[in-house]
Amino acid sequence: MKEHRHARARERKTHLSPDAERLVAAALGLANSGSRVEDRFWEAQLAARIERLLDSGHIQAVYDSLDRLHQTDSEAYGALIEAVEEAAETVSADIEGQRWDMLLVAAPLIVWTRFRIPSGPLPADSVQALSAHWQAHVLARRSRFQLSPYLYSIDQLPRDFGELRRLTRKLGQAAVAGQAARLDLRALPETAEMLADSRYLLGVVAVPAGTALFRWQETEAGDHASRVQCLEQWIAQARPNIEPLLPGCGFECLLPDAFHLNLRESDRRVRPYSIRAAVHYLTHALDIEPVQIHATVAPFGDERADEYRIGLGIGDDDEDIAHGIVWPLLGAESEEDEPSPLEQIREVLREVGVSELRVWSELTEPEFCEDCGVPLYPNAKGEVVHAEMPGDVEPESTHFH
Repeated sequence: MKEHRHARARERKTHLSPDAERLVAAALGLANSGSRVEDRFWEAQLAARIERLLDSGHIQAVYDSLDRLHQTDSEAYGALIEAVEEAAETVSADIEGQRWDMLLVAAPLIVWTRFRIPSGPLPADSVQALSAHWQAHVLARRSRFQLSPYLYSIDQLPRDFGELRRLTRKLGQAAVAGQAARLDLRALPETAEMLADSRYLLGVVAVPAGTALFRWQETEAGDHASRVQCLEQWIAQARPNIEPLLPGCGFECLLPDAFHLNLRESDRRVRPYSIRAAVHYLTHALDIEPVQIHATVAPFGDERADEYRIGLGIGDDDEDIAHGIVWPLLGAESEEDEPSPLEQIREVLREVGVSELRVWSELTEPEFCEDCGVPLYPNAKGEVVHAEMPGDVEPESTHFH
């Protein structure tokens, strides 16, 4: 089963609406199917109903069915969330007698800094240059492309599947028409300040129905390129245009690809950078060596571990935490994996010079600061506390958590 990002509702409904019941039934049918022919039947049933619900704004039935299956059948849950993601990031439309397939694509950037990671509107020349490189080095020859003129943080991405589908359609229609999309980007929320985080370039690629979207799908030798070659060219050509957008930051470019696939991949790839950036920040802000930092790690979740929280303390102080890091668990990740999430955390800490690690074995309910809402982190005394830099550090350097 693929890994999926889905914020589940905390209230569990006993009775589902008719639409939600039918989604559950179709997802169970797909999960238990014994042939590709039957697969296609259930996939068509799911696609038609999900698209109707997303287009009409009745998205609650989708979330209710996902929540029910998350509790009862993990395989059917995977089948349903995959169908929902496909409906959100893929639109097919007839435009002037031609059928077009439109796919929402993302180019993630894994970014780290000691300062502030920018997000916001893109300059017109950057949009033009990045669009040209995306088209030339990643997309199929017959494709059309429209880039959203914004560098998104995770907090600024569309908040639900219906919004994603509307954005896909709007950018896709603009790509086919060869005109700029009219997007309202003024009311996007502020982004949380992190030492390491993801940023996203979003666009839609539109192609005549049934034809290749990407260069790695092309069959003609002159048009074909492997995924590795596409990534190498994207880094070589697009990176010089991205660098001015991220002053004072280091960053890694991921291969532009489908939106949800790359959302999960960026979640995975940013986690080690969060630890590295935190240790780098503390050593410079406090003028200390990594060996003077000790780490405390604990699993947090309601019924099972959804994340690990890492508290970084200084010297012999077992009570205070100078900085905290959240390491989310993605999809079906657990301590049964090889290497386990805890082993991955331990290895990254060892790489950056933090040798003292204490681990809580018991699952802890997630707690947050009542005043500012940030997560609370484990300390070496077995308490959950607020991360606070020492008082003699300049205030403008202490807002990261």
